[in-house]
Amino acid sequence: MADRTGKAAPRGRERRRAPVKDRVWWWAVFGACGAPLAALGLWAATGDLGVNPVETIVRHLGDWALRLLVATLAISPLRYLTGSTRPIRYRRMVGLWSFAYAVLHVTAYAVVDIGLHGPTMISDLTERPYIMVGMAGLLTLIPLAATSPQAMVRRLGGRRWKRLHRLVYVAGALGAAHYLMMVKADITEPMIYIALLVLLYGIRLGRWIVGRSV
Repeated sequence: MADRTGKAAPRGRERRRAPVKDRVWWWAVFGACGAPLAALGLWAATGDLGVNPVETIVRHLGDWALRLLVATLAISPLRYLTGSTRPIRYRRMVGLWSFAYAVLHVTAYAVVDIGLHGPTMISDLTERPYIMVGMAGLLTLIPLAATSPQAMVRRLGGRRWKRLHRLVYVAGALGAAHYLMMVKADITEPMIYIALLVLLYGIRLGRWIVGRSV
């Protein structure tokens, strides 16, 4: 059976050993991605959400949406730098977790923060540009999540699928911009994300230039 890159799956002895090792890695990555959500649930259950629980919930979910999106974008450069293909196997999972956190982030804002009050939401969208940018980032992620299953890769074809999934770079830029515009004082953390994205995009661009020149 071929993987997403079109390469045949490993056979023989290597293939027989792979399932157990892959399950361990799968659950490790899954657990790492889900741990922040579990922590948030624990804080809520123990009343440890701080003086502003709503802000803590919304901010925590948004932070992890962006962190996992950056982690998703870092997987391909990590493969280039290390030569290991293992991280690629979990890129889809990490990306879907990022999308899940982004959806929960927006849901917490819409339901918990403003109580699904339409006029407030419209006012926020028009008067707070960072919310508009954040919504644009979420909308960018929706087609990526919807086309992540292997069946959609086959239906779209590898080339069109890859072209569509370049939107992840747009989503990363919008997420970092949303964070930067939201921060009122210390911009150190959003600038770290921006620097990481510039580095990752630079590595990707460098690979593309080298490939074009060969």
